[in-house]
Amino acid sequence: MCGIAGLALRKPGALNWAGRALEGLHHRGPDDQGWLAWSPSAAAYRGKTWSEAQGSVLLVHRRLSILDLSELGWQPMSSPDGRYHLVFNGEIYNYLELRQELKALGHCFRSHSDTEVLLAAWAHWGTACLEHLVGMFAFAVLDAQEQSLHLVRDFFGIKPLYYCAFAEGVGFASEIPVLLELPGVGRQVHPQGLYRYLRFGLTDDGAQTLFSDIRQIPAAHYLRLDLNNLQLTEPQRYWRPNLQNPLELSFDEAAEAVRAQFLENVRLHLRSDVPVGAALSGGIDSSAIVAAMRHLEPGLELHTFTYIADNGVSEEPWADRVGQAAGVQAHKVKPRASELVADLDELVRVQGEPFGSTSIYAQYRVFRLAQEAGIKVMLDGQGADEVLAGYAVYGGARLASLVRQGRWLEALAFLRASRLEPALKDTWKSAIGFLIPASLEPLARRLAGQELAPPWLNTTWFTERNVQLASPRTAHGREVLRHELLQSLTETSLPKLLRYEDRNSMAHSIESRVPFLTPKLVELLLNLPEAHILSPQGQTKAVFRRAMQGLVPQAILDRKDKVGFATPEQHWLHQLAPWVHQLLDSETLGRIYPIQQTAVKEEFAAILAGRKPFDFRVWRWINLIAWARAFHVQFD
Repeated sequence: MCGIAGLALRKPGALNWAGRALEGLHHRGPDDQGWLAWSPSAAAYRGKTWSEAQGSVLLVHRRLSILDLSELGWQPMSSPDGRYHLVFNGEIYNYLELRQELKALGHCFRSHSDTEVLLAAWAHWGTACLEHLVGMFAFAVLDAQEQSLHLVRDFFGIKPLYYCAFAEGVGFASEIPVLLELPGVGRQVHPQGLYRYLRFGLTDDGAQTLFSDIRQIPAAHYLRLDLNNLQLTEPQRYWRPNLQNPLELSFDEAAEAVRAQFLENVRLHLRSDVPVGAALSGGIDSSAIVAAMRHLEPGLELHTFTYIADNGVSEEPWADRVGQAAGVQAHKVKPRASELVADLDELVRVQGEPFGSTSIYAQYRVFRLAQEAGIKVMLDGQGADEVLAGYAVYGGARLASLVRQGRWLEALAFLRASRLEPALKDTWKSAIGFLIPASLEPLARRLAGQELAPPWLNTTWFTERNVQLASPRTAHGREVLRHELLQSLTETSLPKLLRYEDRNSMAHSIESRVPFLTPKLVELLLNLPEAHILSPQGQTKAVFRRAMQGLVPQAILDRKDKVGFATPEQHWLHQLAPWVHQLLDSETLGRIYPIQQTAVKEEFAAILAGRKPFDFRVWRWINLIAWARAFHVQFD
């Protein structure tokens, strides 16, 4: 797990940006560093400590040593013939199996690192090597013979990779702030992305970031850059979840298949030459990971890290039950509202772009706690909700599926059952959102008090910039739940959650691994009958609950509520009201022209007085102000 960066220049020149990149990515790889300068007319020149160098291409690497801690794992790594040069961020979990396959094909290895395996796989198969990988990765490969540079990102976008064009060429990096150091890279906000963030909480929305000049390689894509002309083309997709392979498995057969694949995933994700811990909320997903770790490694010294809320939504008793069953060394953190205020500016700098709610702070503190305990690798349940229908909105999607398919009696039975499930509240309301024609959505939103352009938005600013004031809703077919899960996985929910997790973990020099997110497990789950995922009785994650029987304490599997790392936003909001008033009165907000400052202040007063309902729009205002202040974002 590391940080990477690099340049491709139109003509050879000074590469002094490398020093700033190495410094800016220090937290992602405090154990080692390296750089490589290359040009067609000279041999590659490399080093650890930056010294002035010239070249056409620069590769920069910061190392967090996880596998093969020796010097043989140093990057940038070059192939034996000098043709390929690689900087790699991530882990290839099946590197041992790939190593044996490549050895049989004639490749020799000096190290025990997954980096060398990835380099050999690329040299042997090119982009086709990606279909052989199980892992999370973002990497850049310079092909000195072909004079090309490939930028590649993993199947789900677990690891980040940003890029931009500037006057002298093209730059790329693991984090946005590093690219903002390049000459001429602007800090203008991207208007369409800003609307989708402020109105719907969407970030990491496709290839575009909230900075107009900076883009990201989307999940499951690669970008090939011809070094002779540096023409940026659209990234190419190399994988997408296959939903054309429906599995006619009984519920018990499906549970058996899910259990086997999940345990295999956890087994691979445990490969490490440093201690491994786990984030534990006490919910089904994190509890299953902890139980699987103990099942697979009975002698493992297992540390867990848990956020404890400072009001009545705490999951501490559930986390304690799992910890006792698995025999863990438990660590807990209980942040207060005042600590959020103290850490907000740093959290915003860490994230690089705005985020949706204060639950991100709970996660940030969990990783800080793990760093203090000396843990360098953590396993986490991210992605499970998106493939196992863990959110309330999926109840509406399942009901809409039954209605679309004309299964009226089943729809009525499901609606009745869902009323008894706390995790599926307001199922009928969310179902209407999936069933209503797109042409009637604006009217429906107005009637529900959820306008596409609420009064606190400066609609003139947005319309002058040709922003579409529309919802991110897309049409689904007959299987609404399956397609809603896919959209959550690839567009609306998971991409931003993975960004939050990556930045929060790497800010504390920790590698966070997400064993629910492998193509095999995701495609298995997405091709099961919808009723296996969300049962006719309204039970979420039904097949996974059955799969984990005998492994996870039954009391956890029987839980009907869902909390996760949920912070008490509304409680904190009232505690922090004077501070929020200061932010809404600030000059910074006055310069954020897309927001109507007076209307926002009136809206906040109405929320405090109980005249309007609370939702995450307040924290989005706060976050946008802090982000604009931290990065000097321009809105004109």
